[in-house]
Amino acid sequence: MAEVLVRYFAAAAESAGVEEERVTVEPPTVGALQAHLVERYGDSMARVLKNGSFLVDGVVSRDGVRELGARVDVLPPFAGG
Repeated sequence: MAEVLVRYFAAAAESAGVEEERVTVEPPTVGALQAHLVERYGDSMARVLKNGSFLVDGVVSRDGVRELGARVDVLPPFAGG
């Protein structure tokens, strides 16, 4: 199992109720982390993740099979450009 530092921003932080935490998921993939967060935090997190993205060690990913690194930032969808 892999432990990863998960940092939450904006609506993701509101859904989680924390700004960061250490999470262990198996397998250590973006998809497994996403499933874990929805199971743990429910519909509000599911809505954030539906159009949000993950920043895995500084690289944006929405690919469920992407392996996790040491840090993952959960980013809600952003408006504007």
